[in-house]
Amino acid sequence: MNHEPAVTLSKDPATGEVIGNSPLHSTDEVKEAVAASRTAQERWRTMPLRHRVAAMKRVRKILLERADELAEIIARDNGKTRIDALATEVLPAAMALSYYCRKAGAFLTVRKPWPSTLVLANKRSLELRVPWGVVAIISPWNYPFSIPFSEVVMALLAGNGVLLKTATETQQVGLALRALFDEAGLPGGLFHFVNLPGREAGQALLGAGVDKLFFTGSVRAGKELMALAAQTLTPVCLELGGNDAMIVCEDADLERAAAGAVWAGFQNAGQSCGGVERIYVHESVYDTFLSSLKRRTEALRVGRDVDFTTDMGVMTTLRQAELVESHVEDALKKGAKVYARSRCPSKEEMPHALPAMVLTDVTHEMDVMKDETFGPVLGVMKVRDMEEAVSLANDSYLGLTGSVWSKNRGKARKIARKIRAGVVTINDHLMSHGLAETSWGGFKESGIGRTHGKLGFDEMTQSMTIVDDWLSFTRKDLWWHPFSHGIYQGLKGILHLLYGPGLLKRISGGWAMMKILPRIFRTK
Repeated sequence: MNHEPAVTLSKDPATGEVIGNSPLHSTDEVKEAVAASRTAQERWRTMPLRHRVAAMKRVRKILLERADELAEIIARDNGKTRIDALATEVLPAAMALSYYCRKAGAFLTVRKPWPSTLVLANKRSLELRVPWGVVAIISPWNYPFSIPFSEVVMALLAGNGVLLKTATETQQVGLALRALFDEAGLPGGLFHFVNLPGREAGQALLGAGVDKLFFTGSVRAGKELMALAAQTLTPVCLELGGNDAMIVCEDADLERAAAGAVWAGFQNAGQSCGGVERIYVHESVYDTFLSSLKRRTEALRVGRDVDFTTDMGVMTTLRQAELVESHVEDALKKGAKVYARSRCPSKEEMPHALPAMVLTDVTHEMDVMKDETFGPVLGVMKVRDMEEAVSLANDSYLGLTGSVWSKNRGKARKIARKIRAGVVTINDHLMSHGLAETSWGGFKESGIGRTHGKLGFDEMTQSMTIVDDWLSFTRKDLWWHPFSHGIYQGLKGILHLLYGPGLLKRISGGWAMMKILPRIFRTK
């Protein structure tokens, strides 16, 4: 009996149309991919950096040629608008690649630390950054192109082999990513795209022996992967959820703040771990801010992107849409009110579409304020002062990003330092993920490790130190065998020489050390 290979069907969330398929891979195929990547990586890591940079620049050339095609694929696979796809995925990817190509040499430079003490100045150190070997990257469906792209680029520039597993829901984007890197002429077997069911991916990749795992996704899934990785002590870098706070000061530019809240809260239909979910507004400007937020929210055009005039796309999955609706229902039952709501196609017309909503009279007893909603919903609270705003912003088990809005930058920076989040922006929000030079990651249960910037590049390598003894012509070190009371006194003399109180104590310590110094030239 003939069996068709198992495939994942890809559907446009806005129309339900099947737009492609992607073959599923078996556990054995994953093991074969890791083995092939490990073989190719041995040669790749020894290539001059300029060759790896040249390969990445070929990737960029192909990306530029296919920018429109890529934006279309991302939009149809994920449900976002093409402008969102271009502005938050394709463009940042090109900028990130260019940045890492420029900076890779500096990030990988061998360091020569100056000796910390004169006594051991003959022990000269070199600090190297060396690739892990083969790394696995598991990426999400909300930014299916830009999130894995930067990680793959950094991993390859650092000298690693890569296995990329994109979300089941956005396989067409994953296949487009594979085409970019495959057509750039990388060594055969170095880079692999694998399609695995989400629940099986971690076990398959870790079981195949990858050297490090990078994951972006939910807190729950991140904890499960970390537990799996602990069995083999495989290091992980986890970028997990956010329930991010926006603080609006009494001296903020309220029109800019409201416009920023609409963009950072509703861009990608609110499916951004670093987007605005909670807003705390000073009581003196609360009503004015809300009025502007209402006007802008109700003007949003929601649905399928046809002629570039759609402002907000649809939810990528029905499961996520239902979760958002459950959060809103919970809030309304507990006393919240829908203050503003955009127009939206009907459920019959477009099941994945949700309206953009602003909720008031919210409290931290509600799911929308205490958990990640990951949808087009903003909860707005009035606060007496900025101390209360900071306290409420920090009242979360998550801490990915936040923002402070004020015309006084000095004041805003002071407030920002009090927020327990990995990234805090001033008079903007969400966009820092597009700054390649800026590290990305969170506090608390929002993750472990960093991506982007130098810290993110460092995650793609591990530190190796080489210590070279410049006095290796001597017979032994001062503290080597055989031991004696005199050796003990001489070593204690080093303590007094370096740190003793007063000149006489240091001179006596030096004399005690000098007594045992000749032993370094003796064989016995």
